[in-house]
Amino acid sequence: MKQNGTDQNPVLRDPDVRLMLRAKAGDETAFTQLVTTYQVRLVGLLTHLLQNQEAAEDLAQEVFLRIYRARHGYEPTARFSTWMFRIANNLACNQRRDTGRRRETVLNVNDSGPLGPRPGERLLADKSGMMPTRQAAQNEICAVVQAALASLNENQRVAVLLHKFEEMSYADIAATLDMTPVAVKSLLSRARDNLREKLEPYVKQGVLGSIATE
Repeated sequence: MKQNGTDQNPVLRDPDVRLMLRAKAGDETAFTQLVTTYQVRLVGLLTHLLQNQEAAEDLAQEVFLRIYRARHGYEPTARFSTWMFRIANNLACNQRRDTGRRRETVLNVNDSGPLGPRPGERLLADKSGMMPTRQAAQNEICAVVQAALASLNENQRVAVLLHKFEEMSYADIAATLDMTPVAVKSLLSRARDNLREKLEPYVKQGVLGSIATE
C-alpha cells in the first residue's frame, strides 16, 4: 500500500513545518502565525546568549527575516523549531565573534522587556501572589540563576536552554548544534555539573527546582 507524504517524511507531522510549507506557497498568514508562536521564546533564548535584551530583539527580527527570505527554497529536513534555533544560534555566535567579547553583566531581573519574561524568570515564577520580601528574594535568586547560566560555555548554555525551556530532545538539540545526540548528552551532563556547583545552596533550599539535577 502506498504511503502518504507524512509517513514517508515524519518531519511533516510537525504542524509548524506545515505552516512553513504554506508560507513557502505564498501564505503570508502562515508565516505571521510562526512569528507569533516563536517570537517571545526566541527572544528569551537570544537574551541569555547575548546578555542584552535589545540586541536579542534585533537579532530575533533578523532570524525571522532570514527565514522569510529563504521560504521559497525551504525543504523540511528537521522540525521547524530545530531549524529556526540553529539559525538563531549561528547568528548569535557570529555577533559575539564580531564584537570580540561577550558582555558579562547580569541583566536586571525586573526588566523583562515588552516580549515577556526570560527563561530564568519563567523557571522561578511563583503561581501565587508574593509579599515584597518574598519578591525581593525571588529577584535575588533569579539573578543567581542568570549568572550561573551565563557562566556556561556557549554550547552548554544553548543545550541547557533548549532542553529545559524548549523541551527539545537530544536529537533535535544535536541538529541545532551540529553534534551527535551522544555528544549532546555528554554536554548536558557537564553543564549540569557546572550549574550544580553554583546553585547547590539554592537547590538544597528547594527554591530552584531541578535545573541543575535533571
